[in-house]
Amino acid sequence: MLASGSKGNSIYISDGSTSILVDAGLSGIEIERRLQSKGIDPNHIDAVLVSHEHTDHISGVGVLSRRFNLPVFISRKTETAAISRIGTIAQKEYFEQGSQFTIKTLTIHPFSTSHDAVDSSGFTLSSNGTKIGIATDLGIATLMVKDHLKGCSLIILEANHDTDMLVNGPYPWHLKQRIKSRTGHLSNSEAKNLLKDIINNNLRYVILAHLSETNNHPQKALNLVSEATKGYKTQLTVARQDDGCQVFILDK
Repeated sequence: MLASGSKGNSIYISDGSTSILVDAGLSGIEIERRLQSKGIDPNHIDAVLVSHEHTDHISGVGVLSRRFNLPVFISRKTETAAISRIGTIAQKEYFEQGSQFTIKTLTIHPFSTSHDAVDSSGFTLSSNGTKIGIATDLGIATLMVKDHLKGCSLIILEANHDTDMLVNGPYPWHLKQRIKSRTGHLSNSEAKNLLKDIINNNLRYVILAHLSETNNHPQKALNLVSEATKGYKTQLTVARQDDGCQVFILDK
C-alpha cells in the first residue's frame, strides 16, 4: 500500500514477474517517490489497473501511463467518467465486471462494488496458487463481494469510519448520509462483520484501508475488526494516508 485514504490511494502488487499499480490517486511524482522509498523501481511497473473514477484513485493515472508507457486496464464506463482528468492514454485495455482477464502472469477477476461511481470495481488477483483481494470503496458487503474474497491469503479491506465519530463529527449532514449509505463506505463494524463471514485459516493478512482521518482512528478500527480474527492467526494492520504500510511478502 503506497497510500490509503480520501487524499489518495494506490497499491503496488507483484508476483516477481509482473508488477502493477491498482489505482494511482496521488501525483505521478509522489507515487514515484513512494515506490522508491520502498525499494521499488517505477520503471519495472507493467500496468495500471483502475477501480473507479474518483479523483483519489485516478489523479496520477494519466501521468504515469504517459511517462512510463504503461497500459491502463479500465472499464469503458469508468474511462468515460474519468477521461477529462486522466487525459490521452495510448494503451488501454478494457475489462468488464465478472470477466476474468490477465496482465502477463497475474490473473485478475473484477467484481462490482456498491459505491457512488459509474462502474466501481473490487478485484481478486491470483498467481502461483495464491490469491489476494481488494475491497474498498463500497457501501455494503454483498454476498458476491464475500464470495470473491473467500480463499484469499491477503485482503485489503475498507474500514472507513467509526459510526459514532461520523454521526457526531464535523461533516455536513448530507455528506454523513452519503458515507453511511449503501453506495458510500464501510464502517469498522461492517468491516468486522464481513471478515467474520469469510475468515479461514488460510487468510494470513488483512490490511484495513481507506480510513477517514476525521471520522476514524487506527486503533479504533483495529480493536473492533480484531474481534473477527479471534481463534485465527490472521494478522491485522492499518494502511495510512501518509505512508501506506509495510511491504507484505506471501510465500506459498
